[in-house]
Amino acid sequence: MMVIVLENAPPRLRGRLAVWLLEVRAGVYVGTYSVKVRDMIWNHVLVGIEEGNAVMMWDSLVESGFEFLTCGNNRRIPVDFDGLKLVSFLPEGGQNQGEEMEILDDAE
Repeated sequence: MMVIVLENAPPRLRGRLAVWLLEVRAGVYVGTYSVKVRDMIWNHVLVGIEEGNAVMMWDSLVESGFEFLTCGNNRRIPVDFDGLKLVSFLPEGGQNQGEEMEILDDAE
């Protein structure tokens, strides 16, 4: 299962995600897809997020049972703590650009 949460996202991106995923609450999308389709959906988020921010989580065989990626401005910073991905907060007023993830080539 994968979950995408959007904040301050343009309506066209929200509509695009609603094509593939179920919007269970405003800005919260869920679905179950292969890695290839998940990467394609995330690429759409990266291209269309503009001034908003997003996080995508999915089931994984890591210690926590899930992995996640972020993009856009947000006070929450993903940090690696001895192989376990946790979330840290910037001080009040601080903004983070999120993790950088290059747009994946569909030819892979």
